Amino acid sequence: MTLKECLNCGRETLAASDILYPSLESEVLLRQALKLSRVQLYLDFDLELNRGQQETFWRLVKRRLKGEPTAYISGHREFYGLDFAVTSGVLIPRPETELLVEKTVSLAKNHDSPVIADIGTGCGAIAISLALELPRAKIYATDISALSLEIAQANCLKHEVTDRVSLLQGNMLESLHESVDFIVSNPPYVKEKEISDDSFEPVLALNGGADGLDLIRRLCHQLDGKLRPGGYLLLEIGQGQKKAVINLLDSLFPLADIEVTSDLNGVDRMISAILTFI
Repeated sequence: MTLKECLNCGRETLAASDILYPSLESEVLLRQALKLSRVQLYLDFDLELNRGQQETFWRLVKRRLKGEPTAYISGHREFYGLDFAVTSGVLIPRPETELLVEKTVSLAKNHDSPVIADIGTGCGAIAISLALELPRAKIYATDISALSLEIAQANCLKHEVTDRVSLLQGNMLESLHESVDFIVSNPPYVKEKEISDDSFEPVLALNGGADGLDLIRRLCHQLDGKLRPGGYLLLEIGQGQKKAVINLLDSLFPLADIEVTSDLNGVDRMISAILTFI
């Protein structure tokens, strides 16, 4: 079987099981099986694969058909145009989370040397993307999970930002010992009852409690003393959570200037707020 034939068969198999983006996923799995870059993959479509190479590819396809995310199978995920190592110990970065990076970059460019905290950093995708976009920024990245911080550290080394991204272990803002200009977070916000028993992603990174807002409440109640006057809070939220989060912020920070941003699917996905403490 040639490389092209293997790629097409993989696509058809994935599509038959209603896997989204079967062409892309077949490509990623084949690249992983053959240890090829995307450019190398397309250089020689007529390359004959040996039996071992074919068997390796189909083992990966079978894992995908059982529900395991391709990012965990390949060990990589692209985010904000960058490649990040991921394992089953961290949440897989989503495209909609890039909104947090884009908004933070646009706001932080008005600061000479902004200090930013990424809360619940996971694999470090947000913090590292910000570090590369804002070379004068000082960035903290916190997470309660030691495993997540190990993966984030590996990604910091890969992208050469260890001198500007400080990793801190702790629950939300507890480990942050300096007030900052920006607090950015994609916290767990999935309702506990909506988390599947066979989810491959860590429950710790998904579970937002009964209404999905437990961690968002905790973070907001910890803001005093952690965010500088006139500082920005940027939060990713789940579908249908906009009103509750705005009400929470209004109750804690009556003078807050709040803005809501929708993702490409029209879902209210990000809340950004200038906070004034009284």
